Amino acid sequence: MQLGLLVCDHVRPEFEHISGDYPDMFRRLFSEHPEVEIITYDVIGGVLPADPAECDAWITTGSRHSVNDDEPWIRQLEQFVRDVALAGVPFVGICFGHQLIAKALGGSVVESDRGWGVGIKEVEVRDSLGLGSSYRILNSHQDQIERLPPGAEILGWNEHCPVSMIGVGDNMIGIQGHPEFEPAYSGALMESRRGNVISEDTVDAGLATLDAAPDSALLSNWILGFVRKPWVEETG
Repeated sequence: MQLGLLVCDHVRPEFEHISGDYPDMFRRLFSEHPEVEIITYDVIGGVLPADPAECDAWITTGSRHSVNDDEPWIRQLEQFVRDVALAGVPFVGICFGHQLIAKALGGSVVESDRGWGVGIKEVEVRDSLGLGSSYRILNSHQDQIERLPPGAEILGWNEHCPVSMIGVGDNMIGIQGHPEFEPAYSGALMESRRGNVISEDTVDAGLATLDAAPDSALLSNWILGFVRKPWVEETG
């Protein structure tokens, strides 16, 4: 299976020794699945797929940028998201990509007054997803989805981020969080933003969560299950 990785940012050079760049993180996330071939597209560098059917499924990285930034590559990626939605190809938006699904399809994203979400947070989910009652995931975001696009559903939530996972139609999933992150990288990122981007107290609270293990393997397996057979909630 060819999984197209839409690269929306690159790791700062001083942090590459921790977990590599984002493509390295995603290859590690799916390393237990040799049948998955990750094809990278440097979207932030202006490289976009020519067609939604170019890969079997799509997944995005996160980004230090906001989906509301007026950047040509973001606007082009928005259009690609709309094209994928129409084509019915499986698409998984991670963090920035989660928010981009909402923005591209008619919802809205804002800088949340709840402040930065960092460290490991627990997300409650619908029982029908096959993820149990909740999962733990590393976070690094300030923006949140404020208004869902037409046809979207909230699949996961917590107090800090009421829209932590969404589904749109039967082929699109958005996850506010980073299943590909490792705690060491999350910690380094928080420390680099301490006191200038993120408050001292928020960084301290985020660092205190890193002793718990994120559910990366659970989410990796679940994501691949979804892209192989797009999820549709049973009703009635």
